[in-house]
Amino acid sequence: MPFLRKLYSVLIDLFETLVIAGGIFVVIYAFLFRPYQVNGESMMPNYLNGEYILTNLITLRLGEVEKGEVIVFKAPTNHEKDYIKRVIAVAGDTVMIQDGNVYVNGQLLDESEYLPSTFTTSNGNFIKPGEKLIVPQDEYFVMGDNRSASSDSREWGFVKRNEIIGKSMVVYWPPSEFKIVHQAQYDK
Repeated sequence: MPFLRKLYSVLIDLFETLVIAGGIFVVIYAFLFRPYQVNGESMMPNYLNGEYILTNLITLRLGEVEKGEVIVFKAPTNHEKDYIKRVIAVAGDTVMIQDGNVYVNGQLLDESEYLPSTFTTSNGNFIKPGEKLIVPQDEYFVMGDNRSASSDSREWGFVKRNEIIGKSMVVYWPPSEFKIVHQAQYDK
C-alpha cells in the first residue's frame, strides 16, 4: 500500500507539471512567440530554405511595422500558407521599380547592407515599369530578398496589417546558422 500511495503521488505531481508546462506553452505560442520555417529560396541569401525563424507576435500589438523589418504574414493568394518577406514601404510611401532598382518616395532604396550589388529587381503583374504606387493606409509593400525567386507585392499587391502574424527575430535552426534577423535601416 505505501508503494501505491507513493506512485499515486508521483503520478499526480507529474500530471500537474505537464498541465502547467502545457499551459505555459500555449500562452507563449498563442500570444508571444511562434516558430516559422523558411520554405523556398525567396529570402536567400539571408535566410535559407529549411531554416526556422522565431517570430515575435507581441511587438506587432505594441508598435508599428517599419520599413526594413522581416515579417511573417498570411499569403494573400492562399491563407493556408504563411510567407516571410521584408517590408519595403509602409502606408503613404510611393513605390516605383525602374531599371532593376527600387525607389521609395522618389529615392533609390539602398539595400547594400543585405543584398549583393548584383541583385536586380524586376517588375511584376501588380507594378509596371516606372509606375508609381502609393501604399494605402494599414497596408505594406513587401518583397523577398531573392528578387528573381520571390512571389511578393510585385505580383499580388499590398499586404494588409490584419494579415501580418508577427516580426521575425532569430534564426534558431539549424544551430550552425543561429543569428539575429537583420532589420534593414532605411531612411525614414
